[in-house]
Amino acid sequence: MVRKSGQFWRFLLLRAYANWDFPKGQAEAGEQDLQTAIRETLEETGISDLSFPWGTAYRETGPYGRGKVARFYVARTQKENLTLPVSRELGRPEHHEYRWVSYREAHGLLPARLRPILDWAESLVLGH
Repeated sequence: MVRKSGQFWRFLLLRAYANWDFPKGQAEAGEQDLQTAIRETLEETGISDLSFPWGTAYRETGPYGRGKVARFYVARTQKENLTLPVSRELGRPEHHEYRWVSYREAHGLLPARLRPILDWAESLVLGH
Protein backbone atom coordinates (compact mmCIF):
# COMPACT_ATOMS: atom_id res chain seq x y z
CA MET A 1 0.00 0.00 0.00
CA VAL A 2 1.45 3.31 -1.05
CA ARG A 3 0.39 6.92 -1.25
CA LYS A 4 2.05 10.00 -2.65
CA SER A 5 3.11 12.65 -0.16
CA GLY A 6 4.38 15.68 -2.04
CA GLN A 7 7.05 14.34 -4.39
CA PHE A 8 7.69 11.19 -2.35
CA TRP A 9 6.07 7.79 -2.02
CA ARG A 10 5.15 6.49 1.42
CA PHE A 11 4.56 2.86 2.35
CA LEU A 12 1.93 1.75 4.84
CA LEU A 13 3.20 -0.39 7.69
CA LEU A 14 1.13 -1.89 10.48
CA ARG A 15 2.46 -2.89 13.89
CA ALA A 16 1.10 -5.76 15.98
CA TYR A 17 3.03 -5.98 19.24
CA ALA A 18 6.70 -5.48 18.18
CA ASN A 19 6.22 -6.71 14.60
CA TRP A 20 5.89 -4.43 11.58
CA ASP A 21 4.22 -5.77 8.45
CA PHE A 22 2.09 -4.87 5.45
CA PRO A 23 -1.69 -5.43 5.47
CA LYS A 24 -2.39 -9.13 4.87
CA GLY A 25 -4.66 -11.97 5.88
CA GLN A 26 -6.30 -15.28 5.11
CA ALA A 27 -8.67 -15.96 2.20
CA GLU A 28 -12.29 -16.71 2.92
CA ALA A 29 -14.07 -19.59 1.19
CA GLY A 30 -14.35 -19.00 -2.57
CA GLU A 31 -12.37 -15.77 -2.46
CA GLN A 32 -9.71 -14.96 -5.07
CA ASP A 33 -6.30 -13.75 -3.85
CA LEU A 34 -6.78 -10.14 -5.02
CA GLN A 35 -10.22 -10.03 -3.40
CA THR A 36 -8.62 -11.22 -0.16
CA ALA A 37 -6.03 -8.45 -0.32
CA ILE A 38 -8.69 -5.78 -0.89
CA ARG A 39 -10.97 -7.12 1.88
CA GLU A 40 -8.14 -7.54 4.39
CA THR A 41 -6.89 -4.01 3.71
CA LEU A 42 -10.38 -2.65 4.37
CA GLU A 43 -10.78 -4.73 7.55
CA GLU A 44 -7.35 -3.85 8.94
CA THR A 45 -7.13 -0.18 7.92
CA GLY A 46 -10.54 1.08 6.78
CA ILE A 47 -9.04 1.95 3.37
CA SER A 48 -11.57 1.45 0.59
CA ASP A 49 -10.18 3.58 -2.26
CA LEU A 50 -7.54 1.16 -3.55
CA SER A 51 -6.33 1.44 -7.12
CA PHE A 52 -3.81 -0.72 -8.94
CA PRO A 53 -2.00 1.60 -11.38
CA TRP A 54 0.93 -0.85 -11.62
CA GLY A 55 -1.34 -3.78 -12.41
CA THR A 56 -2.13 -6.79 -10.29
CA ALA A 57 1.25 -8.49 -10.34
CA TYR A 58 2.25 -9.87 -6.96
CA ARG A 59 5.21 -11.17 -5.02
CA GLU A 60 5.25 -13.83 -2.34
CA THR A 61 7.40 -14.34 0.71
CA GLY A 62 9.30 -17.52 1.32
CA PRO A 63 7.71 -19.87 3.84
CA TYR A 64 7.71 -18.57 7.43
CA GLY A 65 6.04 -19.41 10.70
CA ARG A 66 4.31 -22.73 10.18
CA GLY A 67 5.00 -22.81 6.45
CA LYS A 68 2.85 -19.77 5.64
CA VAL A 69 3.49 -17.83 2.43
CA ALA A 70 2.17 -14.26 2.15
CA ARG A 71 1.22 -12.77 -1.22
CA PHE A 72 1.47 -9.00 -1.70
CA TYR A 73 0.14 -6.59 -4.32
CA VAL A 74 1.03 -2.93 -4.70
CA ALA A 75 -2.03 -0.72 -4.38
CA ARG A 76 -2.36 3.03 -4.17
CA THR A 77 -4.61 5.03 -1.89
CA GLN A 78 -5.23 8.72 -1.34
CA LYS A 79 -6.12 8.18 2.31
CA GLU A 80 -3.60 9.54 4.79
CA ASN A 81 -5.25 9.35 8.20
CA LEU A 82 -6.46 5.94 9.26
CA THR A 83 -8.57 4.63 12.09
CA LEU A 84 -7.66 1.05 12.81
CA PRO A 85 -11.04 -0.75 12.89
CA VAL A 86 -12.01 -3.06 15.73
CA SER A 87 -11.87 -6.73 14.74
CA ARG A 88 -15.12 -8.58 15.53
CA GLU A 89 -13.12 -11.69 16.44
CA LEU A 90 -10.66 -9.90 18.74
CA GLY A 91 -12.85 -7.12 20.14
CA ARG A 92 -9.98 -4.69 19.42
CA PRO A 93 -8.00 -3.57 16.37
CA GLU A 94 -5.69 -6.25 14.94
CA HIS A 95 -2.83 -3.75 14.96
CA HIS A 96 -1.53 -1.33 17.55
CA GLU A 97 -0.18 1.34 15.22
CA TYR A 98 0.18 2.38 11.60
CA ARG A 99 2.77 4.54 9.91
CA TRP A 100 3.23 5.97 6.43
CA VAL A 101 6.97 5.73 5.99
CA SER A 102 9.70 6.28 3.43
CA TYR A 103 11.45 3.34 1.78
CA ARG A 104 14.44 3.82 4.10
CA GLU A 105 12.24 3.87 7.22
CA ALA A 106 10.33 0.80 6.03
CA HIS A 107 13.58 -1.04 5.36
CA GLY A 108 14.64 -0.39 8.95
CA LEU A 109 11.33 -1.50 10.49
CA LEU A 110 10.43 -4.56 8.42
CA PRO A 111 11.83 -8.04 9.08
CA ALA A 112 14.31 -9.43 6.54
CA ARG A 113 11.69 -11.70 4.93
CA LEU A 114 9.68 -8.64 3.82
CA ARG A 115 12.53 -6.53 2.46
CA PRO A 116 12.44 -8.19 -1.01
CA ILE A 117 8.72 -7.29 -1.16
CA LEU A 118 9.55 -3.69 -0.21
CA ASP A 119 12.33 -3.54 -2.84
CA TRP A 120 9.96 -4.85 -5.51
CA ALA A 121 7.23 -2.37 -4.52
CA GLU A 122 9.63 0.55 -4.62
CA SER A 123 10.89 -0.46 -8.07
CA LEU A 124 7.29 -0.57 -9.32
CA VAL A 125 6.27 2.83 -8.01
CA LEU A 126 9.50 4.48 -9.17
CA GLY A 127 9.21 2.86 -12.59
CA HIS A 128 12.49 0.94 -12.67
